[in-house]
Amino acid sequence: MRHTPAPQPSFRLIPSQFPPIGLFDTVSRAADLDAVMELAGWTNDRLVAERIARLPQSEWVFGRANSSIVMAAFLHAAPDGGRFSGPDLGAWYAADRIETGLAEVAHHLRREAFARRQTTATRRFRVYVARLEGTFVDLCGADQPALYDRQDYAASQAFGERQRASGEDGIAYDSLRFVGGVAVCAYRPSRVLDVVQAQHLSVTVRTDGPAIEVETLSQ
Repeated sequence: MRHTPAPQPSFRLIPSQFPPIGLFDTVSRAADLDAVMELAGWTNDRLVAERIARLPQSEWVFGRANSSIVMAAFLHAAPDGGRFSGPDLGAWYAADRIETGLAEVAHHLRREAFARRQTTATRRFRVYVARLEGTFVDLCGADQPALYDRQDYAASQAFGERQRASGEDGIAYDSLRFVGGVAVCAYRPSRVLDVVQAQHLSVTVRTDGPAIEVETLSQ
């Protein structure tokens, strides 16, 4: 199986309705995390408690800037999972450039608008730039129709969770939303480094066409 370094830097867009909470940023010892999580109410969420139990303590990220943003990606997974991760434990999804990330989030925003029978939809996003350490399973250019299915993630999730279980750092793959773009799925929080908040953007899509409107907002 081929491997490749992750694109440097990488870009992740997070909806602004999920504000940054510095839960892990100021904790200095892993032993303190349970108390801090209970104080913040995170342990009241059964799924969060189960997910952090699945994450090896050596992978818990704390005591550095934006570590809470990293941990949230793993502990607050989407109910149906992502392309290469199931619902039981999240992952850090990112892109090789801001344009790729915008195309990816715009696709999902447009799908939501279709489902709600809206003609347009707008959402605000915060951009995070990070350095991803390690080597990633390289699926770029691979002839793997099941892993690149545009609707059904069953095969790709099963493949991805096998890679996670075997100790892989993550997967690099072709973006289906931006031609020539590369997306990454990182499985190890400890290797998501130097996370910095960048732009604050407003993204608008229409359901009758592929156009994406992007406005840069004040910080």
